[in-house]
Amino acid sequence: MQRAAGSVGRAFGALWSRSLQLRVVVSTLVLSFVVLLIVGFLLVSQITGRLLDDKQAVALNQLERSRNLVERVLTTTESSTSTESRLARARALMTDQDTDSAQSAGAGAYDTVLLVPGRRGEPPVAAAGPVTEVSEQLRTMVSRGQVAYQYTTVHRGGEHLPALVVGTPVESAVPDLQLYMVFPMGSEQKTVNLVRSTLMVGGLVLLGLLAAIAWLIARQVVAPLKSASRIAVRFADGRLSERMPVRGDDEFARLAVSFNDMAESLSKQITHLEEFGGLQRQFTSDVSHELRTPLTTVRMAADMLYESRDDLDPLQRRSVELMDTELDRFETLLTELLEISRHDAGQAELSAERMDMAIPIEAALATVEPLAADGGTELIVDLPVEPVLAEIDPRRIERILRNLLANAIDHGEQRPVTLTMRSDGDAVAITVRDQGIGLKPGEEKLVFNRFWRSDPSRVRRSGGTGLGLAISIEDARLHQGRLEAAGEPGVGSCFRLTLPLVRGHKLLGSPLPLNPDGGTPR
Repeated sequence: MQRAAGSVGRAFGALWSRSLQLRVVVSTLVLSFVVLLIVGFLLVSQITGRLLDDKQAVALNQLERSRNLVERVLTTTESSTSTESRLARARALMTDQDTDSAQSAGAGAYDTVLLVPGRRGEPPVAAAGPVTEVSEQLRTMVSRGQVAYQYTTVHRGGEHLPALVVGTPVESAVPDLQLYMVFPMGSEQKTVNLVRSTLMVGGLVLLGLLAAIAWLIARQVVAPLKSASRIAVRFADGRLSERMPVRGDDEFARLAVSFNDMAESLSKQITHLEEFGGLQRQFTSDVSHELRTPLTTVRMAADMLYESRDDLDPLQRRSVELMDTELDRFETLLTELLEISRHDAGQAELSAERMDMAIPIEAALATVEPLAADGGTELIVDLPVEPVLAEIDPRRIERILRNLLANAIDHGEQRPVTLTMRSDGDAVAITVRDQGIGLKPGEEKLVFNRFWRSDPSRVRRSGGTGLGLAISIEDARLHQGRLEAAGEPGVGSCFRLTLPLVRGHKLLGSPLPLNPDGGTPR
């Protein structure tokens, strides 16, 4: 039961957060319910107060007439008769003579009580009528010579009814005589009940009408917003011709006009940027291709000079060696420019085959080992004993790992660089962790930008072009994998490549942690 209630609560919460129309209707109902409660309470209070005031005025009027009648009756009654008999005769005459006048005056049915109180705590000396319906508190007040009243409950016809009891002292031949009149208020109670039930039914009907009105109004307001949301989603999906319909001249019409103007402006800018991007990619590709021919010619001439460098004087020999090094870097830059232009144009192809992940790892290690030996950096490799088979493009994976290892050697401050691979049956992860200068906060995203360097003045052993990590993250995405970075200044940095073992499977996590000093996978 608890779980079902929790599920219903969560579903309602989700619906509440998503639906403006529901929030408007529920808020209107809640506020209307509060207002109706306040108004109903005030109305019932006013009606009840007015009924009680009228009943009290009529009761006091009737009490005065009955007191005069009792005084006349007791004055003419023979004194030799017992007090009990005299009181009973006065009560009977009073009831017979005043019934018609009381009903005509609006007092309704009532009962009378005549009594001579006894001492404190003792029963009355003489009494006539339902004495038990008169409370001790009211008798005490009347004994002080006051006209007093009290609201109480009496038993009539098998049910308890509210009643008004009024009392007054009587000046007659019977000493300390008191007159009380009991007015049952069953009709007034029925009137109040009728008012309450009428207000309740009317309130429920009004709440229903208000809910319908709020729903209609909210629908009028929400419908254009839903339309704008749908069109915005389509626009974001690339359907740049989507526009909002304009109806009338109200606020929503002005919103639609503004939205359409914005969409038109964005469409023009996006089209312009796409054209510009296409021209830029084409320019990069064309320049790279066009530079191939003169570069080949220059390379042939440079190779001839380099082979005969021993016949040159030291200054010329140094110039030839520098030219050969820079030509190598230039060729690498042209190759990477062509590769990044293919990614930009969406023409990069994946030649995937199922193979052991150790193959591209060993190829990348073989490439960077001379660089590590030259810089005095130890390479630590941690691979699982069992082979890990995955559907990969070995050339691209090897290039990713070569770039990561070369960067780690460059920034590792000659400390060990660790390459680790693990698999969890769904994905394979490879981390390259160094213990060098690390990354400042925010740089873990910037490292994949083209031509970005954390320290432009820093000497690089690998002679990188600034495009290696940008190409690497595109190669990882081509495998539907992820390439991520993390680091702390002075602690080191960690790059993690996560790939699905089967091409096309969605990655849900990674078998290795992404932080410079190890930890829990995330």
